[in-house]
Amino acid sequence: MSELQARIRQEQKVDELCAGLVRAVSGERDLHFRGRRLHRGRAPLPWYAPHLHPSPEADDFGSFRGAADGLALRLRCSDADLHRSLMPEDAVERFLFELLEQFRVEALAPGSMPGMVRNLRHRHEAWSLDFHDSGNTETARGLLLYAVIQICRARACGQQVVEQTEDMLEATRFGLAPLIGNALAGLRRDRHDQRAYAHHALDIARTVARLLEEAGGDSDASTTPPDDKAEDTQRLSSLILQMDREIDEQVDIASSGRSRVLDDAAGAYRVFTTAYDREHAAATLARRALLVEYRERLDRRIAAQGVNVARLARELRALLAEPERDGWDGGQEEGHIDGRRLAQLVASPTERRLFRTERQEPIAHCVVGFLIDCSGSMKAQAESVAMMVDVFARALEQAGVASEILGYTTGAWNGGRARRDWMRAGSPAHPGRLNERSHIVFKDAETPWRRARPAIAALLKADLFREGIDGEAVDWACDRLAARDEERRLLLVVSDGSPMDSATELANDAHYLDHHLRDVVARREQGGRIAIAGIGVGLDLSPYYRYSQVIDIESTVGAAVWRDVLALMATALRR
Repeated sequence: MSELQARIRQEQKVDELCAGLVRAVSGERDLHFRGRRLHRGRAPLPWYAPHLHPSPEADDFGSFRGAADGLALRLRCSDADLHRSLMPEDAVERFLFELLEQFRVEALAPGSMPGMVRNLRHRHEAWSLDFHDSGNTETARGLLLYAVIQICRARACGQQVVEQTEDMLEATRFGLAPLIGNALAGLRRDRHDQRAYAHHALDIARTVARLLEEAGGDSDASTTPPDDKAEDTQRLSSLILQMDREIDEQVDIASSGRSRVLDDAAGAYRVFTTAYDREHAAATLARRALLVEYRERLDRRIAAQGVNVARLARELRALLAEPERDGWDGGQEEGHIDGRRLAQLVASPTERRLFRTERQEPIAHCVVGFLIDCSGSMKAQAESVAMMVDVFARALEQAGVASEILGYTTGAWNGGRARRDWMRAGSPAHPGRLNERSHIVFKDAETPWRRARPAIAALLKADLFREGIDGEAVDWACDRLAARDEERRLLLVVSDGSPMDSATELANDAHYLDHHLRDVVARREQGGRIAIAGIGVGLDLSPYYRYSQVIDIESTVGAAVWRDVLALMATALRR
């Protein structure tokens, strides 16, 4: 097993163990982690507090245990509706109010479970020391915020502040005592009453927000160099806004439902006419000069990102390759006896190199297909998506893995010629799919990346993007992969929304296409020949795909995107 595979499997194991713990403590059965985010069913839960999200790269297993205990207590001991109704609007106040509510539920950890109490404190200390070591306490306002966090948790939970930074807090603690002393006493006293506790938490949040604002104003009149003041302000603002955004972050989930028309027809999906359906080679859809211009633009974007393609290729090879027998190595001192060397033993009794060992070479007998949603809403993300699939195609080729890049759209808006034929036929009820299906091949598995470069750049052609008929596209892409000789086949569907064709929805019902997509994916997965996963561009595609990952490529395709896609590939192929 490669290092990358081992790391991904270890992360999956930790997620499964922590999810089991959260379910057991909270009493909720439908909880699981996906993308390091706790979900209830298909809906992601709020972030609650920053220390509940340890990093697999930097934190130990104890931190994950403590975070899982904190999440479980939050679900078990906090009334989410009451908390939401009392939430202040100011970013700093919201951040502190969230933290104080988390400290309240952690203070309710049963004394009969000392392991849980220990895990919670371990996680808090690890996060606190990371906060301090990152330089956030080097400024006056950063130190004030850190001191408030330490004092409030220590008071609510009846524990000491973090020992390593205790001396640093003394002066700040002394100055805060007359301002928030009464509210601090109330945190411990009213920890069993969420509403009463919230009043104390709000008092502290408002007071500290005012102090932070005053500290920023005072710093302008101090002798602090202007550059340091600006850095202080920027660092604290960035910290608060980032944490506030994480706490409040909600990823949209793809809209999905059942189609009455398909239910009544026992799932029999219909197509009114295939007369106008087309499959295009992408290079034929734009003038050569335009493709050259698009390719140069895409190359500039890739160069600006500084992607290490060779490293990505190594990781893909480690992930997708499996050891296979590749002959024998003779002349070994141990292993299987080599019959061809027995005569050598007679001639030289002291000779020990009479064995042979089986040679194992990692072979990536795999094909990866990218199926790109070319509906109108994806137009804004076209350049980022083109960059992502182009880099992956290049890296996969270096890793010895075949790849395809496909796209799907419609030949017209609002049904086009297919809808006009339907209207001429008297507009019969429930005609099924009612548009001109258009499937595009940007790169097939036989074409090397270098020869496919201009065609891949056709993704930047804006007028390709119309509407999307996802179910038929997934079927088409799976048929292409199934015709390949590779043992393992993976299809990655890149989309930012639910299937959408206005003419089909108006003539049938609103969920005709997404119901069909779910049926297609379920049938293909049940067949077991092809692994399918969804890459949601700012959207959770879990209603359609068992394996899915949300990525954010609005501004940049950074290292997190490559890591997330690699983890998704590993998860889907491990099924």
